[in-house]
Amino acid sequence: MREFSLPALYEVPADGNLTDIVRRNAAQHPDVAVIARKVGGAWQDVTARDFLAEVQSAAKGLIASGVQPGDRVGLMSRTRYEWTLLDFAIWSAGAITVPVYETSSPEQVQWILSDSGATACVVESARHAASVESVREQLPALKHVWQIDAGAVEELRRLGHDVTDQAVEERGSIAKADDPATIVYTSGTTGRPKGCVLTHRSFFAECGNVVERLRPLFRTGECSVLLFLPLAHVFGRLVQVAPMIAPIKLGCVPDIKNLTDELAAFRPTLILGVPRVFEKVYNSARAKAQADGKGKIFDKAADTAIAYSKALDTPSGPPLGLKIKHKVFDKLVYSKLRTVLGGRGEYAISGGAPLGERLGHFFRGIGFTVLEGYGLTESCAATAFNPWDRQKIGTVGQPLPGSVVRIADDGEVLLHGEHLFKEYWNNPGATAEALADGWFHTGDIGTLDEDGYLRITGRKKEIIVTAGGKNVAPAVIEDRIRAHALVAECMVVGDGRPFVGALVTIDEEFLGRWCADHGKPAGSTAVSLREDPDLLAAIQDAIDDGNSAVSKAESVRKFRVLSAQFTEESGHLTPSLKLKRSVVAKDYADEIEAIYAK
Repeated sequence: MREFSLPALYEVPADGNLTDIVRRNAAQHPDVAVIARKVGGAWQDVTARDFLAEVQSAAKGLIASGVQPGDRVGLMSRTRYEWTLLDFAIWSAGAITVPVYETSSPEQVQWILSDSGATACVVESARHAASVESVREQLPALKHVWQIDAGAVEELRRLGHDVTDQAVEERGSIAKADDPATIVYTSGTTGRPKGCVLTHRSFFAECGNVVERLRPLFRTGECSVLLFLPLAHVFGRLVQVAPMIAPIKLGCVPDIKNLTDELAAFRPTLILGVPRVFEKVYNSARAKAQADGKGKIFDKAADTAIAYSKALDTPSGPPLGLKIKHKVFDKLVYSKLRTVLGGRGEYAISGGAPLGERLGHFFRGIGFTVLEGYGLTESCAATAFNPWDRQKIGTVGQPLPGSVVRIADDGEVLLHGEHLFKEYWNNPGATAEALADGWFHTGDIGTLDEDGYLRITGRKKEIIVTAGGKNVAPAVIEDRIRAHALVAECMVVGDGRPFVGALVTIDEEFLGRWCADHGKPAGSTAVSLREDPDLLAAIQDAIDDGNSAVSKAESVRKFRVLSAQFTEESGHLTPSLKLKRSVVAKDYADEIEAIYAK
């Protein structure tokens, strides 16, 4: 199939903008908790009425400070209540939010704030303020910098004391559906990040249709979602705006370091995350079971869950014997895993990278279905996702209702719909290229099945052509190898080479546990173990598993374990954790050559 579409389930208001949903919630659901914040280590609900009041109060401060309609306002912070509050306040002041990753270097901060022409910026910490200050001379348009940790919200409230409610209402009504809501800068895997202009229409079309298609997951007054993704990433913004449209309760936490504790305290009904989160849940549970001497039981339970999930897709369903085994393991293992995930949820949505079929079947088999989706910054997050009632594991689902997915003759995935971005800021050439013929050219390669379910098989620019002329899409095998607990990252190489090889980095968080289980000295590192036979054998197991998903010509013949992980700080990962392949290839050229040395 070359093209598939679904009718829209949500009508975008022609004259509205995203501030409307905050006012609507306060009017229609005044006492419903739409968001929660941490106060003294405990969660405190904020009703729709109170959230509107706080948004308007902060917006008054922005207006009083001289922020004008259409001005760009930077927002650099970890995920927290104030991020969401200020995002809606910026819109209520008639301005445009420009997210900046809180991990950004001063050079990156300078580029984003100068390219967008930001006139004001809100940062979280003194460290962020110092980053902005270090490049302040190169930001002539920047007039104000407020710091959340230094009382930015309180200062804005004080500054806006004399601004009337009517003034905020007027400002908040200026922007229409086709006006910019935010400029989200792409991760920049190649070259400088591009500013992706997303309109209020983009968010309405995206989030409104997601909520309607997944309505049982967005029941007002019953459901809740915990947000731990960075809000500078468009997937994080989807997780912020969709609950407000529903509305359901949203909780924000800054990272996943204490995710298990946060899930237990907040007890969300819905989790939205990236595959690495779900991989860690699985790997941590398995490692704990092994440490407790229950590793074999866990592995049998995992195999049963996967078999049970696969059987759900057959006409006859799971056989009686499998149902009995599944019920036994539900009491022994699965119920405990669901408790780790908060105890109330039955669904999660995964995006950002491929989840992998095995992991998808495992989670559905334990009674916690992970619905995989796919999208880009330019598509305002999800442009395809699995419906809650008709999931196809291994695919990224059907198109967003109201949009079209087309497969070009060369296999490239093309998109059309109201959710798409308007343009690249200050970059008409890149805009014209990306939106040629009225379709957004994603750069991804994929296929559509007879029911319109999309599979992503690789990136056009990442296709490797071996010396033998074999085309290899790295993503398939890389994602499979990376699912191993010991593997942090994997990069397949082999362009113009006689065979496919791989660079592998070790997950430092898991390495200590592996060393204890395998009799290695405490404190061992990837540097000291990169030639260790046991470690190499474990990585070979991961390679073998990856090879099982591809043909012999595409399989990895040799690999090299690197002495350090790829990180954003090292320059090898983008803020959204995508590999900067050209940088890795350059910095590890000697390691790549070693793979092919005779």
